[in-house]
Amino acid sequence: MEFTAKQIAEFIQGRVEGDENASVRTFAKIEEGKPGAISFLSNSKYINYVYETESSIVLIDEALKLEKEVKCTLIRVKSAYDAVAKLLQLYESMKPKKKGISSLAFIDPTAKVGENCYIGPFVAIAANAVIGDGCVIHPHVTIGENATVGEDTEIYSNAVIYHGCKVGKNCILHAGCVIGADGFGFAPTEKGYEKIPQIGIVTIEDNVEIGANTCVDRSTMGSTFVRKGVKLDNLVQIAHNTDIGSHTVMSSQVGIAGSTKVGEWCMFGGQVGVAGHITIGNKVMLGAQSGVPSSIKDNQQLIGTPPMEMKPYFRSQAIFRRLPDMYKRLDEMKKEIDELKGKIQ
Repeated sequence: MEFTAKQIAEFIQGRVEGDENASVRTFAKIEEGKPGAISFLSNSKYINYVYETESSIVLIDEALKLEKEVKCTLIRVKSAYDAVAKLLQLYESMKPKKKGISSLAFIDPTAKVGENCYIGPFVAIAANAVIGDGCVIHPHVTIGENATVGEDTEIYSNAVIYHGCKVGKNCILHAGCVIGADGFGFAPTEKGYEKIPQIGIVTIEDNVEIGANTCVDRSTMGSTFVRKGVKLDNLVQIAHNTDIGSHTVMSSQVGIAGSTKVGEWCMFGGQVGVAGHITIGNKVMLGAQSGVPSSIKDNQQLIGTPPMEMKPYFRSQAIFRRLPDMYKRLDEMKKEIDELKGKIQ
C-alpha cells in the first residue's frame, strides 16, 4: 500500500517541503534510503545523509536547519522520532492478524481459548488455563495450569508461562522469556541448602512488553508484580516478590533482587544491579552499570556504584583517571619534604 507525502503529513500533523504527491510504500534508514521509502532524521549527527539519501520522503525535526537543497521531499514535524513511531504503529496495525488453532497444538479440554485467537503448532496449554480473545500464541509456547492470558496479547515462540501466573491485556512476550519460574529461595543448613517452596505467582498487568530470555520469578507467597505499561528489554532478571511500578523501562541485563519495590516511570540503563529489600522512588533514572545497595528517593538521576548525581560522578571519573600521576607527584613531594626536614634538623 502506498501513501503520499500529503496523506502522511495530515496523519502526523506535519508540513510538506517539496512534492506533496511523492509516494512511499516502505521504510528505510536514512543512510540506506531507496526510492519509494520513507526515512527520518532527528539527530543532527546524521544530517549529511539527508543530502545524499535516495529515500523519496524524509521526516525531519522542525528545528533542524539545512545548509543546502535536498532532492527528497521533506515533512517537517515537531519530533521526527515520535512521528516515525506513529507511522510504524500504523504500518504494524495494517498487517493481517493470524487466526486459527493448529491441529498440532495441545489444548487441555478444561482450558478456555477466546475468539479470534491464533494458536500455533506445538503450543501446549494446560488444564484450566484461560486465553483471552484475539491472542496470538506462536509455536512451542507453554502455558501452565490455571494461568491466564488477557485479550490481544502476543506470545512468541518458546516463551513459558508457569502455573497460576497472570498476564494482562495487550502485552507482548518475546521468545524464550520465562514468567513464573521459582524465586531463588534456599535456607542454609549444615548439610547444604534446603529449597524454600515458592508458592506465589507472577502478575503482569496490561500493556507490558517483556524481552527475549527475560525472567520474572514467582513470589514465595503472594505475587511478584510487573505493573501496567512496563517495558523490559532482553536478558532482564526480576527476582521474587518484587514490584515494578507502572511505565518503568529497563535496558538489557538489568537485575532486580528479591523483595524490592521500584517506583513508576523509572528508567534503568543496561546492567544496572539493584539490591534486595529496598525501595526505589518514582521517576528515578539510573545510568548504565550502576549498582544500587540502598533505597533511593523520587526524581533522582544517578550513576555509579554506589550511585551519585551525574555531574559529581563524571568529575570524579575525570580525577580517577589522573590518580596514578597524582600519586606519583605526592610521592615525590613526600620525599622532598623528608629531605627538607632532614636539613632543618
